[in-house]
Amino acid sequence: MNPPFRDESQAPSSDKAGRIERLILPHLDAAYNLARWLARSDQDAADIVHEAFLRAVRYADSFEGGNARAWWLAIVRTTYLTWVAKTSGARSPLSLEEVMTSGDGDLPADGGRSPEELAHWSQCASMLTELVEALPAGFREIILLREMEELSYREIADLLEVPVGTVMSRLARAREMLKRAWAARQGR
Repeated sequence: MNPPFRDESQAPSSDKAGRIERLILPHLDAAYNLARWLARSDQDAADIVHEAFLRAVRYADSFEGGNARAWWLAIVRTTYLTWVAKTSGARSPLSLEEVMTSGDGDLPADGGRSPEELAHWSQCASMLTELVEALPAGFREIILLREMEELSYREIADLLEVPVGTVMSRLARAREMLKRAWAARQGR
Protein backbone atom coordinates (compact mmCIF):
# COMPACT_ATOMS: atom_id res chain seq x y z
CA MET A 1 0.00 0.00 0.00
CA ASN A 2 1.38 3.41 -0.93
CA PRO A 3 1.12 6.26 1.58
CA PRO A 4 -1.52 8.82 0.57
CA PHE A 5 0.67 11.77 -0.45
CA ARG A 6 -0.86 14.42 -2.67
CA ASP A 7 2.47 15.30 -4.24
CA GLU A 8 6.11 14.37 -3.93
CA SER A 9 6.96 17.49 -1.88
CA GLN A 10 4.91 16.03 0.97
CA ALA A 11 6.73 12.69 0.88
CA PRO A 12 9.08 12.08 3.80
CA SER A 13 12.70 10.97 3.49
CA SER A 14 13.26 7.20 3.30
CA ASP A 15 14.26 6.96 7.01
CA LYS A 16 11.19 8.87 8.06
CA ALA A 17 9.05 6.90 5.64
CA GLY A 18 10.24 3.65 7.19
CA ARG A 19 9.45 4.93 10.67
CA ILE A 20 6.01 6.08 9.60
CA GLU A 21 5.40 2.75 7.96
CA ARG A 22 6.24 0.94 11.20
CA LEU A 23 4.21 3.32 13.38
CA ILE A 24 1.07 3.82 11.34
CA LEU A 25 0.44 1.29 8.63
CA PRO A 26 -0.22 -1.67 10.98
CA HIS A 27 -3.01 0.39 12.56
CA LEU A 28 -4.55 1.90 9.44
CA ASP A 29 -7.71 -0.23 9.69
CA ALA A 30 -8.23 0.79 13.34
CA ALA A 31 -7.82 4.43 12.33
CA TYR A 32 -10.39 4.11 9.58
CA ASN A 33 -12.76 2.24 11.91
CA LEU A 34 -12.49 4.99 14.56
CA ALA A 35 -12.96 7.74 11.97
CA ARG A 36 -15.92 5.88 10.43
CA TRP A 37 -17.70 5.51 13.77
CA LEU A 38 -17.05 9.13 14.68
CA ALA A 39 -17.82 10.74 11.29
CA ARG A 40 -20.52 8.26 10.25
CA SER A 41 -19.53 8.43 6.61
CA ASP A 42 -17.15 6.34 4.54
CA GLN A 43 -15.95 9.30 2.50
CA ASP A 44 -15.51 11.58 5.52
CA ALA A 45 -13.64 8.81 7.34
CA ALA A 46 -11.29 8.38 4.39
CA ASP A 47 -10.68 12.14 4.29
CA ILE A 48 -10.05 12.27 8.05
CA VAL A 49 -7.59 9.37 7.95
CA HIS A 50 -5.81 10.96 5.01
CA GLU A 51 -5.48 14.27 6.84
CA ALA A 52 -4.40 12.45 10.02
CA PHE A 53 -1.75 10.59 8.04
CA LEU A 54 -0.33 13.87 6.77
CA ARG A 55 -0.27 15.21 10.34
CA ALA A 56 1.44 12.05 11.55
CA VAL A 57 4.10 12.44 8.87
CA ARG A 58 4.63 16.02 9.95
CA TYR A 59 4.94 15.10 13.64
CA ALA A 60 6.45 11.61 13.44
CA ASP A 61 9.66 12.88 15.02
CA SER A 62 7.72 13.88 18.12
CA PHE A 63 6.75 10.27 18.86
CA GLU A 64 8.84 9.32 21.88
CA GLY A 65 8.06 5.64 22.03
CA GLY A 66 5.30 3.78 23.77
CA ASN A 67 2.10 2.66 22.13
CA ALA A 68 2.15 3.67 18.47
CA ARG A 69 -1.47 2.62 18.02
CA ALA A 70 -2.71 4.94 20.78
CA TRP A 71 -0.51 7.75 19.41
CA TRP A 72 -1.89 7.25 15.90
CA LEU A 73 -5.52 6.99 17.05
CA ALA A 74 -5.08 10.19 19.09
CA ILE A 75 -4.00 11.95 15.89
CA VAL A 76 -7.06 10.56 14.07
CA ARG A 77 -9.33 11.69 16.90
CA THR A 78 -7.82 15.18 16.93
CA THR A 79 -8.18 15.38 13.17
CA TYR A 80 -11.82 14.35 13.50
CA LEU A 81 -12.46 17.08 16.11
CA THR A 82 -10.82 19.65 13.83
CA TRP A 83 -12.91 18.37 10.92
CA VAL A 84 -16.11 18.73 12.98
CA ALA A 85 -15.19 22.29 13.93
CA LYS A 86 -14.47 23.19 10.30
CA THR A 87 -17.44 21.46 8.68
CA SER A 88 -20.28 22.11 11.05
CA GLY A 89 -19.29 24.84 13.46
CA ALA A 90 -22.29 24.50 15.74
CA ARG A 91 -22.37 20.71 15.65
CA SER A 92 -20.96 19.25 18.85
CA PRO A 93 -19.00 15.98 18.80
CA LEU A 94 -21.12 14.97 21.84
CA SER A 95 -24.43 15.47 20.05
CA LEU A 96 -27.14 12.84 20.29
CA GLU A 97 -28.62 14.02 17.01
CA GLU A 98 -26.05 12.35 14.82
CA VAL A 99 -27.32 9.08 13.41
CA MET A 100 -25.24 6.83 11.23
CA THR A 101 -26.33 4.25 8.73
CA SER A 102 -26.44 0.67 9.88
CA GLY A 103 -23.62 -1.74 9.12
CA ASP A 104 -25.52 -4.93 9.82
CA GLY A 105 -24.39 -6.71 6.66
CA ASP A 106 -20.97 -7.52 8.11
CA LEU A 107 -21.86 -10.66 10.05
CA PRO A 108 -19.71 -13.67 9.24
CA ALA A 109 -21.37 -16.73 7.82
CA ASP A 110 -21.75 -19.61 10.28
CA GLY A 111 -22.58 -22.95 8.72
CA GLY A 112 -23.24 -24.58 12.13
CA ARG A 113 -26.28 -22.49 13.01
CA SER A 114 -29.82 -22.80 11.83
CA PRO A 115 -31.37 -20.05 9.71
CA GLU A 116 -33.53 -19.08 12.72
CA GLU A 117 -30.45 -18.73 14.95
CA LEU A 118 -28.63 -16.71 12.31
CA ALA A 119 -31.65 -14.45 11.90
CA HIS A 120 -31.85 -13.99 15.69
CA TRP A 121 -28.13 -13.11 16.01
CA SER A 122 -28.35 -10.84 13.00
CA GLN A 123 -31.23 -8.96 14.63
CA CYS A 124 -29.29 -8.74 17.90
CA ALA A 125 -26.22 -7.39 16.08
CA SER A 126 -28.32 -4.84 14.23
CA MET A 127 -30.00 -3.71 17.43
CA LEU A 128 -26.67 -3.43 19.24
CA THR A 129 -25.26 -1.38 16.36
CA GLU A 130 -28.25 0.95 16.54
CA LEU A 131 -27.92 1.31 20.30
CA VAL A 132 -24.19 2.06 20.10
CA GLU A 133 -24.86 4.59 17.33
CA ALA A 134 -27.46 6.29 19.52
CA LEU A 135 -24.99 6.84 22.36
CA PRO A 136 -23.61 10.37 22.75
CA ALA A 137 -20.34 10.63 20.81
CA GLY A 138 -18.13 10.66 23.91
CA PHE A 139 -19.65 7.40 25.17
CA ARG A 140 -19.76 5.84 21.70
CA GLU A 141 -16.10 6.69 21.27
CA ILE A 142 -15.06 5.09 24.55
CA ILE A 143 -17.07 1.91 23.83
CA LEU A 144 -15.41 1.71 20.42
CA LEU A 145 -11.90 2.20 21.78
CA ARG A 146 -12.32 -0.36 24.57
CA GLU A 147 -14.62 -3.03 23.15
CA MET A 148 -13.79 -2.94 19.45
CA GLU A 149 -10.22 -1.64 19.33
CA GLU A 150 -9.36 -3.37 22.62
CA LEU A 151 -7.25 -0.51 23.95
CA SER A 152 -6.35 -0.65 27.64
CA TYR A 153 -7.73 1.90 30.09
CA ARG A 154 -4.28 3.55 30.17
CA GLU A 155 -4.12 3.75 26.37
CA ILE A 156 -7.59 5.28 26.21
CA ALA A 157 -6.69 7.75 28.96
CA ASP A 158 -3.58 8.81 27.06
CA LEU A 159 -5.50 9.08 23.81
CA LEU A 160 -8.33 11.16 25.30
CA GLU A 161 -6.00 13.07 27.65
CA VAL A 162 -8.13 12.26 30.69
CA PRO A 163 -7.37 10.36 33.92
CA VAL A 164 -7.82 6.57 33.95
CA GLY A 165 -10.62 7.00 36.50
CA THR A 166 -12.53 9.12 34.00
CA VAL A 167 -12.13 6.42 31.38
CA MET A 168 -13.46 3.83 33.82
CA SER A 169 -16.45 5.94 34.84
CA ARG A 170 -17.34 6.90 31.25
CA LEU A 171 -17.05 3.28 30.17
CA ALA A 172 -19.26 2.14 33.05
CA ARG A 173 -21.84 4.80 32.17
CA ALA A 174 -21.73 3.86 28.50
CA ARG A 175 -22.23 0.18 29.31
CA GLU A 176 -25.10 1.04 31.66
CA MET A 177 -26.72 3.19 28.95
CA LEU A 178 -26.44 0.29 26.53
CA LYS A 179 -27.84 -2.15 29.07
CA ARG A 180 -30.86 0.07 29.77
CA ALA A 181 -31.48 0.73 26.09
CA TRP A 182 -31.25 -2.99 25.34
CA ALA A 183 -33.72 -3.79 28.14
CA ALA A 184 -36.09 -1.07 26.91
CA ARG A 185 -36.02 -2.56 23.41
CA GLN A 186 -36.70 -6.00 24.83
CA GLY A 187 -39.67 -4.62 26.81
CA ARG A 188 -38.15 -5.27 30.23
